[in-house]
Amino acid sequence: MSAHLTAASGSANVVEIERVLSRVTYLAGRARQHERLMAAAGLTLDRAAVAILRHIAESEPMRPGVLAVRLSVEASHVTRQLRQLEKGGHVIRVADPDDRRAQRVQLTDAGLVAVERVREASRRGLHMALAAWPDGDLEQLALLFRRLVNDFVAHAEDPLEAPPAS
Repeated sequence: MSAHLTAASGSANVVEIERVLSRVTYLAGRARQHERLMAAAGLTLDRAAVAILRHIAESEPMRPGVLAVRLSVEASHVTRQLRQLEKGGHVIRVADPDDRRAQRVQLTDAGLVAVERVREASRRGLHMALAAWPDGDLEQLALLFRRLVNDFVAHAEDPLEAPPAS
């Protein structure tokens, strides 16, 4: 398919994809779902803390300001969350090797354990939901999700086009 979607099938597919992604995002982001995930993981972290821990676990130690930009939130929000995560023993601040005046945030062993517990609980939930899917469908879904995320990242800063004039 070309860079621009074909009018009929492309837009109908995009409408359906947007609808389904919106529903998945809503379901995954519900407070009740988070509570279930935390109960399964045996943790008492809020949603923002989990997002921060997962993001740090997927990268090198980074400055709090960089973390805020990557999460698309205000720096003060990240600062508050990091303070709580430090108190809980999940993260520590370390000297930035590029600038000794600055600090980076990294996970502690307890933070790594917490992230792995969240990931494992999340995987168990996915496994339950997808248990009846054939392996080939799961492979295709994983491939397409990876492609979707890569394309989202590649176009995250692109301006949205205005709708065509009628």
